[in-house]
Amino acid sequence: MDIHALEIFIETAGRLHFGKASRACNLSPSALTRTIQRLEEEIGTPLFLRDNRSVALTEAGKQVLDYARNTVLEWKNFQKSLASTDTQVSGILSIYASITAVYSLLPDLLETYRTTHPGVQLELHTGDAEKAVEQVLSGEIDLAVAALPDRKQTRMEFMPLAETPLVFIAPFSFGRINFSQIPLVVPQSGVARHRLDVWLKEHGIVPNISSEVAGNEALIALVRLGTGVGIVPQLALERSPFRDEVRVVKKAPRLAPYVVGLCSSKRNLKRPAVQAMWQLAEKLDSRRGVPA
Repeated sequence: MDIHALEIFIETAGRLHFGKASRACNLSPSALTRTIQRLEEEIGTPLFLRDNRSVALTEAGKQVLDYARNTVLEWKNFQKSLASTDTQVSGILSIYASITAVYSLLPDLLETYRTTHPGVQLELHTGDAEKAVEQVLSGEIDLAVAALPDRKQTRMEFMPLAETPLVFIAPFSFGRINFSQIPLVVPQSGVARHRLDVWLKEHGIVPNISSEVAGNEALIALVRLGTGVGIVPQLALERSPFRDEVRVVKKAPRLAPYVVGLCSSKRNLKRPAVQAMWQLAEKLDSRRGVPA
């Protein structure tokens, strides 16, 4: 049985309020609810009685609460005794990154980590880079590769790994680019979209948006098809199989560069497996001279 799930259950049982418990556990309400549901499925009976006004433990829930408290206490005592005789890091480490990050930023880091800490099981999840922070804040992922947000997240720690310009790309069939008229292919959300929206507003331009997409790979593919002009990190363009089938717009707005790095919640960084990855990334970056 998952110790972390038992800790979440104990917190929820103590507060009898799913919203307050999710905030205390640094989880989204949906992530906490899924954890409780998985626990109930594993045990085979409901642990809480819930309606629109109140939350209460079932009889089974009260018994499981006693078991959970004893189990978590025994586990922590065991960890303390083990730490005094064995410094090897173990457990599961989940990482979320875009395909571009997996190919360009993570190979050396993951290979070195796996060699240094063979007792850790690595779980690598790929997807849209703009969803990376959300995955970490929800508690579903331990670490992610993400763009440094324009607004600081108080619950997050961020370590820069690379800096890359934001570039505008267009199909070869497009001639002169007029941003007040040309169709645009833009990210649905995230740093690049925010910076583009700010620039357009500052220049009084009402954009002609032809497509909103999730993921740099999809955006580059649509620009290649002639849908419009798009904006992507140069690093993503360089790794794209379509990089030679689109052109970079030379006379384009100059937006602040895209800083990509590791991010994790302050809570997760207390876990040995996460902390070990963080420290290793700091060592590798200091050798490469990555800008802070």
